[in-house]
Amino acid sequence: MNWEQWFAERVAEREAAGLRRILKPRGADDPVIDLAGNDYLGLSTHPDVRRAAADAALTWGAGSGASRLVTGTLEVHQQLEEELAEFTGWPAALAFSTGYHANLSVVAALVGKGDLIVSDAHVHASLIDAARLSRAEVAVAAHNDAADVARILAANPGRRTLVLVESIYSVLGDAAPLRELADLCADHGALLVVDEAHGVGVVGDGGRGLVHAAGLAGHPNVVVTVTLSKALGAQGGVLLGPASFREHLVNAARPFIFDTGLAPASAAGALASLRHLRAHHDLPTVIRTRVTGLADLLGVEAPAGAVLSVPMPSPHAALAAQAACLAGGVRVACFRPPSVPDGISRLRITTNAGVDGADWKHACDLLARVCEEHR
Repeated sequence: MNWEQWFAERVAEREAAGLRRILKPRGADDPVIDLAGNDYLGLSTHPDVRRAAADAALTWGAGSGASRLVTGTLEVHQQLEEELAEFTGWPAALAFSTGYHANLSVVAALVGKGDLIVSDAHVHASLIDAARLSRAEVAVAAHNDAADVARILAANPGRRTLVLVESIYSVLGDAAPLRELADLCADHGALLVVDEAHGVGVVGDGGRGLVHAAGLAGHPNVVVTVTLSKALGAQGGVLLGPASFREHLVNAARPFIFDTGLAPASAAGALASLRHLRAHHDLPTVIRTRVTGLADLLGVEAPAGAVLSVPMPSPHAALAAQAACLAGGVRVACFRPPSVPDGISRLRITTNAGVDGADWKHACDLLARVCEEHR
């Protein structure tokens, strides 16, 4: 088999279907208004966050030097875990090098062959991959359908079961019925795993997330995953739950045990962002005001979080709209199959509290013109 030819054919197929992805490096002085990334609060470039990351690199070095169980656990990891747990209302936290690793760990360390995973149809790829790796049986529940989850749980009494959801879904921007799902899990002895990647820093009291807002922080049938790479503007992931949950992960989560610890610059940057958020608890309100106003302007439903989804008639139309925005000085994301759970191509617009008022107005006016032309 000629593998080079096979690779080239796959690329050509994606190009013809409008589904080819291309890596596009950006410079540090890029003047484009960024409404494509996940830096919801604009904290990745905040002077305090930059300084904290730089100081940590100067203090600890470029990397943590080893896995967390060898010599890779640093004081900054402990500070981050303790303060994030306190902020979100959980007894304990454990930091990972990526949010992807955190999601792989929470599933694979808790269930295995013979167990059951009930997965919402729209969960992130990391949770899907985690379910596959766990070797547990997977039942996919209709999106945000608590009745379907209840049906599956009732049909599987006595099995060790995880229910996987996101608090706020990254493509459609809708919120999960967390209270109802937590009650179902308590009734059936299941554990609700909530991915708060798009919730913490954006929703709830001071940005404490949707789990906290629902009164579920510390719930015995709930654990939470958080990413440090979105509202907190850094990199990494964290799992939140009881102290015994943390202890189990330290001893059983392979992506934690066999991976080098989170880089000190990322840990310190996330910690600085968290402290800034605590001191400026109005930042999530800026997100809410901006995303609601932009949704009204574009004639789409306002999301529960920071990401606005604008459906497009085809992958090619979505790419054309994205290019028109970039030509006007605004970068937005373009989601096409297979990244979209419903198969509909769309622009994915990230509300950013760090963009100044004049730039935000320019971006909104441009988006309104482009969407009207291409939809």
